[in-house]
Amino acid sequence: MTVTTTIRFNLVQPDACSGAGSGPSLGDRYQAALEMAAYADAHGVTSLIVEEHHGSPDGWLPAPLALAGALLGRTRTTLVTACAILAPLYDPLRLAEDLAVLDLASGGRLITVAGIGYRKEEYEALGVDFARRGALQDEALETLLAAWTGEPFTYRDRTVRVTPRPHTRPHPPLFVGGSSRPAARRAARLGLPLFLPAHLPELARYYEERCAEAGNAPLCLLPPPELPAVHLTDDPDRAWAELGGHFLHEARRYASWQTADVHSLMTARAATVEDLRAEGVYRFLTPEQCLALVAGQPAGARQLLLHPLCGGMPIEEGRRSLRLLAEEVIPRLAEIEE
Repeated sequence: MTVTTTIRFNLVQPDACSGAGSGPSLGDRYQAALEMAAYADAHGVTSLIVEEHHGSPDGWLPAPLALAGALLGRTRTTLVTACAILAPLYDPLRLAEDLAVLDLASGGRLITVAGIGYRKEEYEALGVDFARRGALQDEALETLLAAWTGEPFTYRDRTVRVTPRPHTRPHPPLFVGGSSRPAARRAARLGLPLFLPAHLPELARYYEERCAEAGNAPLCLLPPPELPAVHLTDDPDRAWAELGGHFLHEARRYASWQTADVHSLMTARAATVEDLRAEGVYRFLTPEQCLALVAGQPAGARQLLLHPLCGGMPIEEGRRSLRLLAEEVIPRLAEIEE
């Protein structure tokens, strides 16, 4: 049986931009993420996830590919997923080069999910026209696929060629991310897999139908109805009392960005720590409870998501959660029968 184990990093620290606070610096938090990545790799964790948001006052990670490169350099077998990069905010040719180099350096361990984003402020901050985001997404994806062939192609009315060619054939792992029909149509038209941020089976079927029309084979990553972010602890009550505010900070920040047409498994609506605990998007579990959670998931789709630096929580608490995963959960996952 295979259980996918994933660690999420967004490096949020509530006082990141003010310089206030007497605890670890944001630099300490980044160094801890690299150390955790190396430890996770040595203990069989499947993948690491990095994210992208711009201009957040708590320092929410804005440069996922830079951190992905650092994480890949500290690991040997663990996958790193950039989920999601906001492709319209990048120069397409430079993005093709950066991803090609990361693919070569990592032996193909970087998975890129190209999203379109939904925050107008991020586009304005980087001087990109929010109204053109669909056309820019098309251009970015089409450019990546053409660039990675290593052959000359036409880009903005001129002939260009991108080198070096990536390690992975026919191209590095690239998903179209999104929760809308345009995203599904775009993925189907380009023959790319679709990454859904929530359990949206109707959209998955729509994507498969569009793939059939285009003559492309579908591949859709449809998450389960629930995939909570887990914090491992020997005492959940104590952990909620001491750490709940950190998780609430992230939950409220993320929820403040959401619009009615955005769907995500990680959207929580709680206004208090007590409500957040009851809602279940974040769960504090003992190792035994964690194993029971995994055992209760559908066979063949068992996943575990750990968030060891959530909301600026103390670094040592994150390390302790990761140690419990490595020492008390992962060695026993084989006991769970399909």
